Amino acid sequence: QVQVVESGGGLVQAGGSLRLSCAASGRIVRFDTMGWYRQAQGKQRELVATVTSGGNTVYADSVKGRFSISRDNVKNTVYLQMNSLKPDDTAVYYCNIDKPVSLNFEDNYVAEGSVWGQGTLVTVSI
Repeated sequence: QVQVVESGGGLVQAGGSLRLSCAASGRIVRFDTMGWYRQAQGKQRELVATVTSGGNTVYADSVKGRFSISRDNVKNTVYLQMNSLKPDDTAVYYCNIDKPVSLNFEDNYVAEGSVWGQGTLVTVSI
């Protein structure tokens, strides 16, 4: 099975920057879209940004012009550069890989639905 691990969260003052990383591991055969979602306390999880293997990106309106998503297809890693952070950006940020295909220990193909990381907390102070 594919696993993802996020890193890079922390505490930052408003106007500051953070860079999140998410690395996918496992006997990966293929996957397409990687993305970041976030969930603030008391709110539903929402899309932040996604990027396809071809480099096509989608951003939430609230982060356009401030956040930038990128990926390294060789390292199976996706990044989220967050600039001009606001207190409203405070949330747990989750990495997502959409429909990955991998090999199990018997060398059989395993197709999964969305795979989520455990999340990394980003706190933006005033």
